[in-house]
Amino acid sequence: MGQFLEDFIPNRGRYSYPEKMQQGITLHREIDTFTDAHPELHYARKIFSPMVRLYSGAFVDVALDYFLANALSERELKIHAEKVYQALRVNEDFLPEKLLKMVDAMEKDNWLFNYREDWGIKYSMQNVLNKAKYLDKSLGVYEVFLSNKPQLQRHFDVFFPDLLAHVKYVNSRF
Repeated sequence: MGQFLEDFIPNRGRYSYPEKMQQGITLHREIDTFTDAHPELHYARKIFSPMVRLYSGAFVDVALDYFLANALSERELKIHAEKVYQALRVNEDFLPEKLLKMVDAMEKDNWLFNYREDWGIKYSMQNVLNKAKYLDKSLGVYEVFLSNKPQLQRHFDVFFPDLLAHVKYVNSRF
């Protein structure tokens, strides 16, 4: 829950949630900070930065979702996605209206499961473009992803074990 809430609440609002959700919010922030500072992802952002400059990190995050989804078996990813949607539905009372509307779309189109598909990532990248204030909505970011997929996979393969170790450390502090 906290993983999703983080992007939709102000920092001061996090203390109004139950302790476990606060821990999820903290974990999300730790992941974002770790990801932003990781040297391997510095190189990954260079793939997108000529086209999207400061938004390159957002597109790398989407690319990471693709590789993470494909690191799981289809069955594991399907079970995980269902658990996430169920957790969000059980805790709907805690969700800000904007997040609740997004959950409806996420579940309807099964975003989490479809991250494993090229078209799912294309959709997600277009969503980032649509939300970006200063980017042309027709930029070929998805094509950049496709043409650099092997290189992005290598960056993911180096980065992800480090992230797992960091998450394990953060969780041990709760």
